[in-house]
Amino acid sequence: MGARARTRAAALSSVPFASIRLRMRRLLASLASSIVLLLVLAPAALAENDGRGFYGATDDKVVTVAGFILVVFFPTFALLASLLQKRLEKRKDVRVAAKKSHAGDARWRGGW
Repeated sequence: MGARARTRAAALSSVPFASIRLRMRRLLASLASSIVLLLVLAPAALAENDGRGFYGATDDKVVTVAGFILVVFFPTFALLASLLQKRLEKRKDVRVAAKKSHAGDARWRGGW
């Protein structure tokens, strides 16, 4: 290891260690406060509406309809995302082809 590499390694090893320690301390404090907040708010969330949640009582029909909604939603989302990606790829291909065709033409290069 050369002298330049040693000085660079020494400079890199001394500075980030203090910032990593500070980041870890901040992470620990935020994690602890998040856990305490969740533990404090959990009883209030379960106590409302006899513990049935926002929707109310659920029976087999409600669960079945929710399942059908999920079965329809995810393939529809995948289809729409694929169509969007196809359209964006087509736009990118047109842009790259235009850039490539104009690269050889002196009129589009700019300059004096």
